[in-house]
Amino acid sequence: MSNMPFSRRLFLKKGAVTFTGLALLKQGIASPFFTVKGSASGPVVLSTWNHGLPANEVAWAILKSGGHSLDAVEAGVRIPEGDPNIITVGYGGIPDASGKVTLDACIMDEKGRAGSVTYLQHIKHPISVARLVMEKTPHVMLSGKGALKFALQNGFKKEKLLTQERKAAWKKWKKEQKEFSPIINIENHDTIGMIALDAERRLSGACTTSGMGYKLHGRVGDSPVIGAGLFVDGEIGAATATGSGELVMKTLGSFLVVELMRNGMAPDEACKTAVMRIAKKIPDFEQHQIGYIALNKNGEYGGFCIQPGFDYAVKSEEFTGMVEAEAYLKRL
Repeated sequence: MSNMPFSRRLFLKKGAVTFTGLALLKQGIASPFFTVKGSASGPVVLSTWNHGLPANEVAWAILKSGGHSLDAVEAGVRIPEGDPNIITVGYGGIPDASGKVTLDACIMDEKGRAGSVTYLQHIKHPISVARLVMEKTPHVMLSGKGALKFALQNGFKKEKLLTQERKAAWKKWKKEQKEFSPIINIENHDTIGMIALDAERRLSGACTTSGMGYKLHGRVGDSPVIGAGLFVDGEIGAATATGSGELVMKTLGSFLVVELMRNGMAPDEACKTAVMRIAKKIPDFEQHQIGYIALNKNGEYGGFCIQPGFDYAVKSEEFTGMVEAEAYLKRL
């Protein structure tokens, strides 16, 4: 996700984008945005927002060499986790109301194995801790001090995650006595979720975030919840979510998307139907942003969102670039 406020994102009109995208694709040139449905004949990786571009490049290097999609998604999302300029993931993330950076992450493979950490502090790469939870314990989720202890026992080092820039911004927020607001903005919906299909048609996914900026201390969103922020079924497909996590948790969005694909829907239609479920069930949905992306075992992919402006990064042999998802609420 970009670090630009929602209202300042660069948007192109749907028709112009589609026409330009198709024209450039015919010339073998990737357009910056396009809105047609996508498919890949071989390996493919998708991730939410434009910080998915460098994340995808790392993941693609593994996929291109014949590697496992699980290794690809872990390596990919570690890029934004370690980038202090991305203020909604990992190191440099916006703190909670008490000034603490708390991280959530989960990972899942084609076999249905899953690992998750919530409310984790002092560890730069929660996604790698989540993978160890999956591989080394009989559990799916570890939280708080228990997750931290587990990480330290497995060789991770405590690090300071709150940067000086984010600390200064938090102090300013506290001084102004602002109340936390879940309304869509830069602070609330820049999770990175990544899903990938490798050359052997194995699906995996990863999702990692520092959560809503200035959230209540102890708040956990959808990102580490299997079936909400991420879900993978190796026989069908994978989906991940970004946005106001409470809405995703209330509708088990990623699980719903995969189940809809199981019943025959294309990825983009499944994402759209999951957004429509939110619109039907949650009264104030229009004040929030939710974006879903999905990928099936055939290499077909798509996305959908509530508000205009959600884009996701794609990397395959056929296409590299950003895709602007269709939105339920049309821009004026």
